[in-house]
Amino acid sequence: MSTAVEKEQLQRGEQLKRDGIVIRTYDLWKTYVMGDQEIHAVSGVDVEIKRGEYVAIMGPSGSGKSTLMNLIGCLDTPTKGLYYINGNLVSEMSDDQLARIRNREIGFVFQTFNLLPRATSLHNVELPLIYSGMPSVQRLERAKLAMRQVDLEARMYHKPNELSGGQRQRVAVARALVNNPSILLADEPTGNLDTATGNEIMGLFERLHQQGNTIILVTHAHDIALHAHRIIHVRDGKVEKDEQIR
Repeated sequence: MSTAVEKEQLQRGEQLKRDGIVIRTYDLWKTYVMGDQEIHAVSGVDVEIKRGEYVAIMGPSGSGKSTLMNLIGCLDTPTKGLYYINGNLVSEMSDDQLARIRNREIGFVFQTFNLLPRATSLHNVELPLIYSGMPSVQRLERAKLAMRQVDLEARMYHKPNELSGGQRQRVAVARALVNNPSILLADEPTGNLDTATGNEIMGLFERLHQQGNTIILVTHAHDIALHAHRIIHVRDGKVEKDEQIR
């Protein structure tokens, strides 16, 4: 890559950061080769998300929303196109660089919670800080603060099997928040919860959004997507519609 192109990409990243744009994709593609066939899971997606937005990415099974989430979350790399997160051109990064960006910039909340069963809630929340090399005293204080943010201070020494499904998801949200990430990326966060508990978790996301967090919610459920303030509809790997709903 020429120095001129690198300079232009760097300047674009700096401008995006100045403009408060935390996510920006340019003609993003993800193509899989299956035998002699090419499957375009994501096809030329251009998306812009500003700091402090609450966005749902919605689509049916097979629409490409999960692949797009993996690209946005730096869990996968695009076949072509550019992707900036918080001014960093991540589509050009190595696996090690992507791992550092994931830990620093993105807080993940998964449908299956992904908690260590033998660890306390507090230790589960601490994990991203351990990977980032933060000293133990500072780490402990930051993890306790995150537990307070999700109203689980009284359960911090309980293990996952001693918690309800909603409480486990709150621990997962606290873990996602503990590094003060640029975005909170939630993949079907209510999928394993009953309706009442799911609504409680969505209420928590709304509160976190009001506190200034940028939230991207990936879901196939229209009623869950309606909790967001903007819905990006994905179908056949493309953005079918992008609507502001409040």
